Amino acid sequence: MIRRDFLFGAAAFAGIAAVSWRHPNWLGLGAGPGPVSSSRNSSSNENAKPGQVTIVQFDDAGKKLSVVTIAKVVKTDAEWRAQLTANQYDITRRADTEMAFTGEGYNRHDKGLYRCVCCANALYSSDTKYDSGTGWPSFWAPIAKENVVDRGDNSLMMSRTEVTCTLCDAHLGHVFDDGPQPTGMRYCMNAAAMHFIPAKV
Repeated sequence: MIRRDFLFGAAAFAGIAAVSWRHPNWLGLGAGPGPVSSSRNSSSNENAKPGQVTIVQFDDAGKKLSVVTIAKVVKTDAEWRAQLTANQYDITRRADTEMAFTGEGYNRHDKGLYRCVCCANALYSSDTKYDSGTGWPSFWAPIAKENVVDRGDNSLMMSRTEVTCTLCDAHLGHVFDDGPQPTGMRYCMNAAAMHFIPAKV
């Protein structure tokens, strides 16, 4: 092996190692929310179109209020950047993924409600949260099926199901079929994509 080939191989290995540390599920070392999707590598609001959506509204205690049909939340890239932190923006608007075991509250066990960090749409309840051991907040069901959208994600030569917010198209994570009963599903979410509202005692 000549020196040039050795150096190239070493550089390639280092690059793969760095990627797998940032997104361990790329190489089958874990199954998290997923890496940046090639179909979503630009701001998600570029593809967002005004329209009406139907969601279920909940109060901060997690009590169902009503089913409503309202206008989608559509903002410019500049507006999203002004509203969100850099990390929240990269995750929700560019489909990035936080590193496992680093998201604020990934192992939270408190009772409460999880809302979309972009539009405050109710997403998950602590009632369906469980410890998946993956390092990302995991739920066996959304608080209402109307409030999230499952869409195919075939990027990076993998077939997965991306989960987005119905109201604003924010990237939340991915859903897998290796969760606990009663649904058998694991909604593996980015902590930075959600705002947690603790239940009042």
